[in-house]
Amino acid sequence: MVASKAKFSLFLLIISAFGFSQTEFNSFFIPSDSLHTARRNVVVYSEVAISSIALIGLNQLWYADYKRSKFHTINDNAEWLQLDKFGHAFSAYQIGKHGAQLLNWSGVSEKDQSLYGATLGFGFLSAVEILDGYSQEWGFSWGDILANASGTSLYIGQQLLWKEQRIALKYSFHQTKYAKQNPDKLGNGLLEEVLKDYNGQTYWLSANLHAFFKESKIPKWLNIAVGYGGEAMLSGTKHSSNELLISDSRYRQVFLSLDVDLEHIKTNSAFLKTIFSVFNMIKIPFPTLEFGKKGCVFHLLYI
Repeated sequence: MVASKAKFSLFLLIISAFGFSQTEFNSFFIPSDSLHTARRNVVVYSEVAISSIALIGLNQLWYADYKRSKFHTINDNAEWLQLDKFGHAFSAYQIGKHGAQLLNWSGVSEKDQSLYGATLGFGFLSAVEILDGYSQEWGFSWGDILANASGTSLYIGQQLLWKEQRIALKYSFHQTKYAKQNPDKLGNGLLEEVLKDYNGQTYWLSANLHAFFKESKIPKWLNIAVGYGGEAMLSGTKHSSNELLISDSRYRQVFLSLDVDLEHIKTNSAFLKTIFSVFNMIKIPFPTLEFGKKGCVFHLLYI
């Protein structure tokens, strides 16, 4: 379940950086208007240290219970209705976004922000993929690499085209009944299920309306979001023995909803802007239309 490790790594990296930042005053969060060498060094050394710790932690905690093998590849593109691939793209996008923003805080040029910051997610997740290649349980997946590249490209492409992120990759989660049916695969308890239960995960492309219609009176914080999810999955593939016993009706879901762009909420506090930037990876619950096996379903508040 490689995408679970990707999200685990993302949360670890962001929480670590966020925990460090809370100790400073508001002025600490204001980006430098020119290269601030001390800040840049802190960012680089911190990213290297946190990434190394995360990789070592994954190697010791996640892979320790599984046999090692020679490096090998797998084709897992048909698993989990491709939700694991969306998880990879989401993680690469978010790690890259925050990597670029940290370099922006250091006063690094826009070119170097994209070259060294926005590619952080792709580089880190590719290293995780190599670890998978030496695990008998998993394997190196070119599909995962393509998904990682897609998330990174979404960030860099928008910076090159618009010099801003008009479309963000976001995530939402709700607990489902399926995790209890197969906790080994889908997680046991909320924390594990957030990472593992693809039935409760939805990935969103959230577009800022004002960014596309700048002369309009649309609120700058209002987004429209298209989501993708799936249900009735007890394992990666439809023909798993567990799934045949309990359910064989997995299906895809497409969602249409509104969203809030937290980074467009006005505040004079650089500290709050940092908080809004971190939590902007979460899709805000709103009334939502679902399109799928059940036809068109209206959710008063979809999480």
